Amino acid sequence: MKLALKIGLPILVLALGAYVALLIIRAKPEPEQRPPEISLPLVHIMEVKPESRRLTVHAEGTVAPKTTSQLTPEVSGRVVWVSPALVAGGFFDAGEVLLRIDSRVYQLAVVRARAAVAQAGLKLATEEQEAALARQEWENLGSGPPTSLVLREPQIHEAKASLAAAEAALEHAEYDLERTQVKAPYDGRVWSETVDVGQFVAPGAALARLYGVDFAEVRLPIPDDELAYLHLPLAYRGQSQATGGTTVVLSAEFAGKSHQWSGRILRTEGEIDPRTRMVHAVAEVKDPYGRGSDRSRPPLAVGMFVEAEIRGRWVSDVVVLPRSVLRGDQVLVVDETDRLYYRTVEILRAERDQVLIASGLSEGERVCVSVVQTPVNGMRVEVVDDSVAEQDPV
Repeated sequence: MKLALKIGLPILVLALGAYVALLIIRAKPEPEQRPPEISLPLVHIMEVKPESRRLTVHAEGTVAPKTTSQLTPEVSGRVVWVSPALVAGGFFDAGEVLLRIDSRVYQLAVVRARAAVAQAGLKLATEEQEAALARQEWENLGSGPPTSLVLREPQIHEAKASLAAAEAALEHAEYDLERTQVKAPYDGRVWSETVDVGQFVAPGAALARLYGVDFAEVRLPIPDDELAYLHLPLAYRGQSQATGGTTVVLSAEFAGKSHQWSGRILRTEGEIDPRTRMVHAVAEVKDPYGRGSDRSRPPLAVGMFVEAEIRGRWVSDVVVLPRSVLRGDQVLVVDETDRLYYRTVEILRAERDQVLIASGLSEGERVCVSVVQTPVNGMRVEVVDDSVAEQDPV
């Protein structure tokens, strides 16, 4: 009896536990069956709005003077005075005396030349008086027409020639005397100088290097593929140079601030660089050392490095998009059912941050501007409403 109870009791407990577990399993509610949710990619879009736009071309260059020359004397002598403006960086006006050469020798030459003119004039007057007396005597005593020797015509011609030579020598002496004062040829600035008081100079010796301040020039290299965006003045034989010119804005950093100058491209150089295949346009800026309306703007000094923005031609009905939307020659378009499709477009110009589309998109269409991983035609996306995001700063 005890043995049967010892064996049957554990079996009864196990059976009771199994029954309770079965009741618990049967009482558990059935899980709700839901279809799997697919997360759609979120994309931002830009609505196509064709517009008119002025094309610009960017270039870089260094400021150079338009006019440069060497200051040289036309007579020799010792320098007795040098202008305070004749130093590196000094400004001067056209006709201003920059240095003087000892003029005493040339003053004496003028005196001698004037004496020679007086002597030649006296000789001519004497010959003309004698010719008049000879004519009168021939009329009183001679017969027939008088010869040129009788009338002293050769002597008169010689006297006139001597007078003309003496007057020319006087003019030359006065010219040399005037050139003892070396004057500035134009409004300008001194680049460098190598002369001082007491120095003996000879004709043609380089005393200083000057440049004009009425205009400055900047030589701008332009790639061949960007020439179509500009109206550059091209020079043809027998055709005068263009007077209008293309507008260009020059900018440079000076003392931690950015400054701008306005100029015009008035000519292009006569050759294409064989190494870079670029055309060089020359921009001209008027009065580069003038203060202008901006009192804090520095002068456009020679040697300054500048960036140029050249204003080109206008184009109409172009679509401006971020350059990141390009996938070769295609963009992604989102249709009215929020599905992505590839669209081939004609690219007018690709700039640093933007791309100009000439054709392939219609007004009102939506272009995807977000990065989508491995997009395929017909892919569904969720369009983010940027207008709501802008209204809700939170």
